Formats: sequence, C-alpha cells, structure tokens
Amino acid sequence: MAGIYIHIPFCKQACHYCDFHFSTSLKNKDSFLKALKKEIELQKEYLNPLGGAVEDEIQSIYLGGGTPSLLSQTELMDIFDSLNKHFKISDDAEITLEANPDDLTSNKIKEFKGTPINRLSIGIQSFYDEDLKLMNRAHNSKEALSAVKASQDKGFENITIDLIYGIPTLTNEKWKHNLRTAFDLEVKHISSYCLTVEPKTALAHLVKEGKIKNVDEQQSADQFEIMLEEMRKNNFVQYEISNFCKENFFSRHNSNYWLKELYLGLGPSAHSYNGNSRQSNISNNALYIQALEKNKIPFEEEILTTSQRYNEYVLTSLRTMWGTDLKYIANHFGKDYLVYCLSEAERYIRTDEIKNEKNKLFLTDKGKLFADRIAGNLFFIDKEPAFHH
Repeated sequence: MAGIYIHIPFCKQACHYCDFHFSTSLKNKDSFLKALKKEIELQKEYLNPLGGAVEDEIQSIYLGGGTPSLLSQTELMDIFDSLNKHFKISDDAEITLEANPDDLTSNKIKEFKGTPINRLSIGIQSFYDEDLKLMNRAHNSKEALSAVKASQDKGFENITIDLIYGIPTLTNEKWKHNLRTAFDLEVKHISSYCLTVEPKTALAHLVKEGKIKNVDEQQSADQFEIMLEEMRKNNFVQYEISNFCKENFFSRHNSNYWLKELYLGLGPSAHSYNGNSRQSNISNNALYIQALEKNKIPFEEEILTTSQRYNEYVLTSLRTMWGTDLKYIANHFGKDYLVYCLSEAERYIRTDEIKNEKNKLFLTDKGKLFADRIAGNLFFIDKEPAFHH
C-alpha cells in the first residue's frame, strides 16, 4: 500500500509549539512548486526499487506542511497532474489535505471539492480561544466550528481533526468539552497529541522566560486517560496511541508509517522509506529549489542496519492496535532479536504495561502512558549507521 507525502513549507504565521520546517514568506512559492514538479519526475522510480515490471498503485497521497490549504485550486491541480503523469494512482486512493480552519471559507472548500482531494485534516487543536492564543494559532474557536460544518455541508464526509491536550490553560473539564464538541460534530477521525515544549521553539522561549507555564506531566497523564475513556464511550477505535477513528475510517497515510509500507516524501524536509533505506530532503526552501533547478535532489540517505530496522519496527508497531508480532521479528530479524525482545519485555509484562497475546506484544492502557520509554528499552543498540550524500 505505497503512499506519497508532499510537504508544503509555507504558513501565514508561526505556531508557538511547532518545530516543523516552514516559512512565513510566500515569495518563493512559485519557484517551490516548479521544483516540486521536477522532484516528482526525478523520483518516479523510488517506490519501485527493484525496477520490476509490477509496480504498486499509490493508495495514499497526503499534502502536509506547513499549510497546504494556502494553495489555490490551480496550484493543487498542477501537482495532481504531475503525480498522475509519473505514478499509477489508485482509483480509490485516500487523498488528504491538511487545512487551517481560517483558510476554509465557503469558496475555498468549493475549490478543494473540484480537485481529487477526498479527505480533510483540519488543525483545530482546541475549541477555546485562550488555548489558541497561547499556541499562537491563526484561527479562533468560532472558525474552528464553522470550518468543520462548512466542509461537511460541501460534501466532505471523511474529515479528521487535530486536538491538543496538556495545554497549561486547558482544565480537565475544558478538555472533556473539546472532546464532546468533536463527537457532536460527527467527525470520523481524531488525532490527539500532548503539547510538548520542543527546543528552539517560541513556546520553549516563553516557558524559559516564565511568560507561559510549563506543561504539567500529571495534567497531561490525566487528560490522556480522560481521552481514552471518552473515545471508547463514543465508539472511536484507538488504532495508534494518538489516533482514533470510527470503524472503517483508519487513515491510510498514518497506517503506512506504522505498518512499514513504502512511502515517498516530496518537498523540503520530507522523508522517504523504501524498505532498505531512509532518505530525508534538506530543510531549506532556497537550497531545495536551487538543487532541483540543476535536476538534483538535495537529500541525505541512511542505509538501515538490521538493528535499526528492528528498532523501528518495535517503535511503530508497539504504538498500534495490531501490536508487535513476535513471529515477524523472528522471520525478518532472526531468533537472537526475538529472544532479546522477549527478555526485555518481560519486566513490562510483570508490571502490566505490556501484555503478550497470541504471540504479539500490546501496550496496556497503563503502558500507553510510557510508550516511547518502553519501546526505547526494547531497542537493540549497535554501531552507528553510515550516511551517504
């Protein structure tokens, strides 16, 4: 189930917590779009690494960022025309566009309906203005509500929204209200993340200066548990720690990452994976454009060792409802890795943070609170990887 991710590296303003690559200047947008189309052409064989006659159809296209909803219908159609020229896109491919609520005017939504986009990912984060101001979001709570309703009215049935918990201004009652509001809107998918203070962000600076309270670990843990309880009550399946959906509305894009499917990342800072190696494009718009003007893709490649592939499998699979398959570890990485994994997992089985069922490891609700730490302790550490330019 191969997928394509396209990074649109522009935003109207910078959210305080964001450490993704983007620019608030749109002056290079036309040059970027030209470079992106060149990269699409140059990368047409990436998802067919063995060069065989059979090539998987693309089942998922995801436009992320940045803020892809800044693009016009004409600019989007240009991208889709280029993709269709160089890749086989499945007739029922899931095609997602990330959008900010303030961009989703009636006219803009109508434009998106005139493209192949069939799924919207709306970055709401909170339905409270004080939370949105703290995070320096460009929209307000009224726009958050109207964006979802207007999109549904225009025929977008498959909508996912992002919500953030652990915000210093977000009480448990307000968090329950945010969740209830999402359920009342009848969206099919919710991605929900804990606010993290990433280094070198505006949020980190404001916390250091004492202008904003730091994220409280206990508050975040309480709100995570509230979320699990409310999602279950409202028949949302938790198929990955931060992702919940109604039956049959799993995100193909997200699932690709967790189920080790191949994907191609296009645009500055985008990452790709073809089974044996990862590559990441340069996180610099100007250098990205300059390189592609010379028909070169500015990326760094990492050939994955067996241990790295095992570690990545554990990290991604343990976060999901499908669990870490011990048979898969034995078959793909060898018996030594299986023995190691089971021996390291044993202490978490004893503390009821992992359960071993039908030869698969699953995090319990207790374990989900410490998912990254637990996965990290199951990692096998070997020598440093080789990098290639």
